Amino acid sequence: MSGQTSEGNDYPLSGSPVLNIGTDAEGIVVERPNRFLCVVDIVKPEKLRSELVHVHDPGRLVDIVYPGNRVLLRKASSVKRKTAWDLIAGDIKGEWVLVNSAWHRKISEWVLNKKIIPFLSDIGTVIPEQKFGDSRLDFLLRENERNFWVEVKGCTLAMDGVALFPDAPTVRGKRHLEELIKARDEGHEAVIMILIFRQDAHSFAPNGELDPDFTMTFRKAVDSGVKVFPIQFSFENNTIIFQSLLPVFENK
Repeated sequence: MSGQTSEGNDYPLSGSPVLNIGTDAEGIVVERPNRFLCVVDIVKPEKLRSELVHVHDPGRLVDIVYPGNRVLLRKASSVKRKTAWDLIAGDIKGEWVLVNSAWHRKISEWVLNKKIIPFLSDIGTVIPEQKFGDSRLDFLLRENERNFWVEVKGCTLAMDGVALFPDAPTVRGKRHLEELIKARDEGHEAVIMILIFRQDAHSFAPNGELDPDFTMTFRKAVDSGVKVFPIQFSFENNTIIFQSLLPVFENK
């Protein structure tokens, strides 16, 4: 692989807790009838009957949500829900991997508040969920007269030490990249923040084999000056832990 950008991986805040996400049960996946549902046999703290569980993640998660794999669950906060449980994490090689994108906002806000990314360390104003073009991007940051448009993606797939996004074809993700390119064309700064939840990853790359259209647009975005920051986290004792920023490697 060639083509690398990196901020290094030696950080004073490495190992810092980011967010506690309480879980209520551990179970074994029985089946996944569709993208947003799975059936889980609850085995801890006590053995219960199979439960229908909501999967709050747009990916395929084929190496995480499959029959026989261990998962962590959280009771749904709303009694009006069709499913009483949410999927929080799955087991990969004995380590828990967060697979619930509902927490991405709080994690990325922690990154911004703690100034983990040097490129964004002088930001004065953080505004979430702002419309740009035909999309709603995750953050608009302001530093004096400069605007920084930020889109956040979660990454749960890794192969041969490389974190890969996406793990399912994403027209929406491609459109977000196109908006960031447009932002650069209009003189703004633009950033992709990749939240990586795999401990076996040592670098990041777009998943060209699975989604060549996204990958081609990713390359265009980087060439236009869009900054890419892959940030690695672990999930230990129900707590998200910041690890480091990873380098970007890309096949040419």
